[in-house]
Amino acid sequence: MTDIEYNLESEEPELAFEAEGLSVEPITQWDLFSARLRRHRLAMFSALFLGLLVVLVLIAPLLPLHPPTERLLDESGRSLVNIAPRPGLWFGTDELGRDVLSRIIYGGRASLIVGLTAGILVALFGTLVGSLAGYYPGSVDQALMRFTDLWLGLPLLPVAIVVGRILPEIAFLPGWLKQGPFGIALLIGFLSWGSLARIVRAEFLSLREKEFVEAARAAGAADKRIVFRHILPNAMSPIIVTTTLVVGSAIIIEAALSFLGFGVPPPTPTWGGMVSEGGRLAARGFWWELVFSGAALVATVLAINFFGDGLRDALDPTQTIERK
Repeated sequence: MTDIEYNLESEEPELAFEAEGLSVEPITQWDLFSARLRRHRLAMFSALFLGLLVVLVLIAPLLPLHPPTERLLDESGRSLVNIAPRPGLWFGTDELGRDVLSRIIYGGRASLIVGLTAGILVALFGTLVGSLAGYYPGSVDQALMRFTDLWLGLPLLPVAIVVGRILPEIAFLPGWLKQGPFGIALLIGFLSWGSLARIVRAEFLSLREKEFVEAARAAGAADKRIVFRHILPNAMSPIIVTTTLVVGSAIIIEAALSFLGFGVPPPTPTWGGMVSEGGRLAARGFWWELVFSGAALVATVLAINFFGDGLRDALDPTQTIERK
């Protein structure tokens, strides 16, 4: 038996490794999560795509782009209406002579604002209602869940259409709320938190009976500490995954509202509004606005969903790092 074999069979294997010049690093939960996520190729590609998209829409004013609402003119002063893609106008122009590429980039800003704002609102309201209902079973649980059932009974798209129609007519609201994407984002967020509340409630009902929670109660920990320091961190996996998927759903809902004419009002560009305009033009042979704006919308939503799928696998403790 060699010295290395003898040391490995000793009662202190870590000291044996150190004696042979080897080190043993403990594997943390973050190490396991990052390893699983890195091995999910679609999730990593989607994260790269979304990161580049966010950077692109943030630095859009610094790029050599035409303003998204500017009508382009040729040397003789004629409007460049429905110009096919060509060098200098890589995505062509629309029926008003505006640069489609510029409008797609600025439209991505509006769509991402809607998706991220709605996702944050859903995470906040859904987590708050679900945690209270799951930690306090009985009258609190029944009251909150009946309210959630009532909220879930509201048809999202018809209610959003009605509110989106009357929102610009409310005189006392600020202009940024009536005309910009934040109004639609707040509307979608307030209407979409019910499903997450049910998921969080189920997690809390299960976790509140675990031994570590009983030990915290026996040690005299207050309810606030138990909820935020012990239960909520263990329920973050479904919260993060569901919130990620809500972002993609909110972008789709905003696109549907804009397509129907009840979304972000013009001249602010949005992908849904451009798909609506491009659909009418495509019937006359001008296909580029529909194709490019629709491709941007589909690619972004798919990337968000793939990233959410990767997060779900990475946060699943039953998965191994060799899976992807």
